[in-house]
Amino acid sequence: MHDVVVVGAGPTGLWLAGELRLGGASVAVLETRRERDPNSKALTIHPRTIEVLDCRGVAEPFLAEGLRIPNGHFGGLSDRLDFSVLDTPYPFTLALPQARTEELLQERALEMGATVRRGCRVTALVPEGVSLADGEVVAARYVVGCDGVRSTVREAAGIDFAGTDATTWGWLGDVVLDEPPARGFASVTGPSGGLMVVPLPGGVHRIVGGDSATNRAEWPGELTLDELRATVRAIAGTDFGLRDPKWLSRFGNATRQAVSYRSGRVFLAGDAAHMHFPAGGVGMNVGIQDAHNLGWKLAAVVAGRADAALLDTYHSERHPVGAELLRHTRAQTALMTGYSPEGQALRAVLSGLIASAPDMSKELAERLSGLDVDYGTGRRVPDGGALFARLRSGRHVETPAGLVRPDGHLAAVS
Repeated sequence: MHDVVVVGAGPTGLWLAGELRLGGASVAVLETRRERDPNSKALTIHPRTIEVLDCRGVAEPFLAEGLRIPNGHFGGLSDRLDFSVLDTPYPFTLALPQARTEELLQERALEMGATVRRGCRVTALVPEGVSLADGEVVAARYVVGCDGVRSTVREAAGIDFAGTDATTWGWLGDVVLDEPPARGFASVTGPSGGLMVVPLPGGVHRIVGGDSATNRAEWPGELTLDELRATVRAIAGTDFGLRDPKWLSRFGNATRQAVSYRSGRVFLAGDAAHMHFPAGGVGMNVGIQDAHNLGWKLAAVVAGRADAALLDTYHSERHPVGAELLRHTRAQTALMTGYSPEGQALRAVLSGLIASAPDMSKELAERLSGLDVDYGTGRRVPDGGALFARLRSGRHVETPAGLVRPDGHLAAVS
């Protein structure tokens, strides 16, 4: 019997597996896909996530391969948030395809001794653990659903996924550009819609955006290359010579959150716990940070170092973070889809404030980057030059600021 079965081998599940092994728990990761998805939903690694990686001594490969971007956007506004003012050794985001992030995280999980099994579709929770489509039962004391917005684990546990359906749709195309924008990047917005162009490895660019024609609740249908070309041309005045699509996709702004992140021996993390429009590229980051919070706690309980009551703090600490994530992505979605004259005026006013009000810009940057998370008695502790290295054991650390938990937050004073 395993201590923990993690369902889903995305970034959240793989980081959790490594954390559980660091804390001494045995873990098996079960993934439906036989091969890793070559298409990368996420591209952005935020400063707090880089700190999390550094706290375990695995940041270097990400820093070496990722493209450092010293700013970020809020709601696609033209004036960008300055990350250089943030209190972190990593005042930038990293652009790195999710497929590569998953590859690096799986390497770490395997090196730590986790078992990763692909082609294993979990169909039900059973008293012994989980049941697979072929009838096999994988035994475990605890189960964590990291299996996405259509989570089998969440549904089997009877946890409500409360929220709202989509009212607008975005789109993306990973394509070859014969006439890419200067420096490879572009951000264009106006009454017809908005888009961003981002370079990817292998001579491919991602064009991602939304338009007034799909700013409605009805499903617009599968995205075609001709539609993407026409939409991009209407927004930007050029289609950048786009061709040879590697991936075309649509996504909506359906917004939901699990009412509880725990039901007995079952936990939820990442997209299984929260669903939202991908504004600001924060989803994968919050999922990894969910896993960072849960991992050390669950490992401490199964290893006998902590009372089981510690597990209740996972929901009480991370559910409010998820709720704030949904609030901010909704706000950014409203700005992104402000195609009317009034919406354009609102965008212009707020963009100007970001440029002229440094305190406002910094606060938004802290929220977007994940550096503002405060658990009340357990706020994040900045590095200070040596803390992250000391946390690599996965144990509590004494500092002048107080006792720091394995996830880098201050421990509650009893």
